[in-house]
Amino acid sequence: MSPIDERNRLDENPFDYQVYKNRNVQIYYKGKPVMLLKDRQAMDLTEKLERAEGKEVQLILAKITGNFKHGNEKLSRKK
Repeated sequence: MSPIDERNRLDENPFDYQVYKNRNVQIYYKGKPVMLLKDRQAMDLTEKLERAEGKEVQLILAKITGNFKHGNEKLSRKK
């Protein structure tokens, strides 16, 4: 078992992406849009995704959106 995806959540392929004509990249999580990348960021991501295979694509999208490790968020304290 890989320490990167111990719960095998990326096996469900929760992330998807779409490249538009203007080369912007829209990233989706469980069918909902979560991030739009433009310009250089979008070009870099597209290059990485073209070289990636299988689960690597999911891992790249998870890292770029910040939806990579849940449970490490700081909880706000109510006073």
